[in-house]
Amino acid sequence: MDYTEVIRPADLALLEANWTEQLKVKGTNGEMDLTPVVKIFSPIGSATILVTEKDPDSGLSFGIVDLGFGSPEMGYLDLEEVLSVKLPGGLRMEQDLYWKADKTLSQYASEARRLQHLRA
Repeated sequence: MDYTEVIRPADLALLEANWTEQLKVKGTNGEMDLTPVVKIFSPIGSATILVTEKDPDSGLSFGIVDLGFGSPEMGYLDLEEVLSVKLPGGLRMEQDLYWKADKTLSQYASEARRLQHLRA
């Protein structure tokens, strides 16, 4: 499944703008602690992903991933790969269209490490 069919165009544009801005300061003390733009979830399980930025030339993205095993991790993921996963009953991972972030990514990560799951 093409991630552009799942993620709203305005959200993709913001993810790509965040990538471009973050790239300017990557690896320096000026790296930004961005607020997640997109929440992706499994409609039949506890898998949850919050994404802050996406490479304009690919599905490579950055965020926090919780697959429901008690060890959420922050890092890079491929939206194309995540959104191509086929779940039972023909379901797929999907964007939560009604979710709005209320913390920065590092705040979500800190809370997730403490709770051993992502609460978003």
